[in-house]
Amino acid sequence: MLDALVGKIAALPTGPGCYVYKNAAGIEIYVGKAKNLRRRVASYFQERDGHPARTLRLVQEVVDIQVIETDSEVEALLLENVLIKDLQPRFNVKLKDDKSYPLLAITREEFPRVYCTRERDHADVDYLGPFGSAKELYRAYHFLMRVFRFRVCDLDLHEDDPKRRSFAPCLNYHIKRCSAPCTTKVTRAEYGEDIRALRAFLGGRAKGEVLSGLRQRMKQAAGELRFEDAARCRDQIHALDRLKERGRLKDYDEPEAPVIDLASGIAGLQKHLGLVQPLKVIEGFDIAHLQGGFVVASLVQFVGGVPNKDGYRRFKVRGDDGVARNDDFAAMREVVGRRYRRLRDEGAVLPDVVLIDGGHGQVASARQALEQEGVVVPCLIGLAKREETIIRADGGELRLTRRDPALKLLQYVRDEAHRFCRRYFHLLQRQALDDDGKTP
Repeated sequence: MLDALVGKIAALPTGPGCYVYKNAAGIEIYVGKAKNLRRRVASYFQERDGHPARTLRLVQEVVDIQVIETDSEVEALLLENVLIKDLQPRFNVKLKDDKSYPLLAITREEFPRVYCTRERDHADVDYLGPFGSAKELYRAYHFLMRVFRFRVCDLDLHEDDPKRRSFAPCLNYHIKRCSAPCTTKVTRAEYGEDIRALRAFLGGRAKGEVLSGLRQRMKQAAGELRFEDAARCRDQIHALDRLKERGRLKDYDEPEAPVIDLASGIAGLQKHLGLVQPLKVIEGFDIAHLQGGFVVASLVQFVGGVPNKDGYRRFKVRGDDGVARNDDFAAMREVVGRRYRRLRDEGAVLPDVVLIDGGHGQVASARQALEQEGVVVPCLIGLAKREETIIRADGGELRLTRRDPALKLLQYVRDEAHRFCRRYFHLLQRQALDDDGKTP
């Protein structure tokens, strides 16, 4: 029996998904999730001396294993919850005790809210859960917010409320985290369709089924000339399609924000930089390389002083101009040119501020790229690390006190661009090491 089990484990897939352990009677006794099914399941049957008594009892009862593959860790987390609820395996008792585990809540209002909570006694609320990890739930929640764009505010919203005609949507609308039901940008019926798609996805329905429904809605909206609704469906489809390549739970960590008075930071930056129009969008660039190898660049986008991860981009530096790829100036010239050439060709809105991680040389390279592409942005600046000096496109310098909220906001953008760039750099390094270690 054990040999058969070992052989089955060796044949398990190495991608994400859920596993179900069964006893001799064919009864499901435990459900778990994994980002690597084979590795996770094998860990139960190796080095048993380190397992707690409960795990040892579980392993002794297992005679069969069933796995369900998913495209992503996000889907595995949600599927695990559905399976535990449906199968009620006795070794998953952890989530049935008196401890207050996190839940996902969906209200039954005209325009439902979706939020995370540990309380179970809210009126007119449907709950999904409990989940074993609050951190994992919040990561999945951030993904769901990007796809289904539900509201998180406490406003009492009604379809026939005349105030919706003049209400200004919050930041979540501008960074595509909410469809703004507080305004007339979305009807109750359209918003309800998004919530129904969310419920289907949370309920373990096949992703293909959810995608099929979204494609049908997109086609219908386009046929009725409701192009904003069609575009929203298109974005939802794109986000779900990308789960296979970007579905790790840690991909949806929100960057830790420094303590900044955002309103003061934005207002101060607008004043210091002499911007005429209100400052809404900042894009920041950084370059990373190791002696000319794995040369990469990052672009981060902040809207209203808040990171908009849907606007993040990463680049492999090509060295198309024949200059050595470890030339930071040439690398910056290349990626800035590629970014704003594309925005120019697409007729997209340009950012209010372009922030370069670096000093005079990097800023001059970015300015050359913009001039070469015939693109004019309202403001191009750099932030030199040593003295935290702001470098203007014309070569001038601006120094702010370390406590100035405008400087803190720029540091936040710069540091996030650096973090995102290093992450991509290390990813390519690991991939290269894995490739080197493969047997030809």
